[in-house]
Amino acid sequence: MSAVSDLLSNYQHVITDLRLVTGGSGVFDVTVDGEMLYSKKETGRHAEDGEVLSLFTELVGDITRYGE
Repeated sequence: MSAVSDLLSNYQHVITDLRLVTGGSGVFDVTVDGEMLYSKKETGRHAEDGEVLSLFTELVGDITRYGE
């Protein structure tokens, strides 16, 4: 599942704005409220399935996932 689908499936009730911005050279960065959550450039690899969701979950803390 893609990072966007993961985030929206689990946290659509708390996400007020989600933007996909195209970039060159395979850029894949995820920022939340100005804070870098994941960067392909920094890690040298694409995020694994569920990795961005896990990082987001750690960041937001004790928020119930959508539908639970």
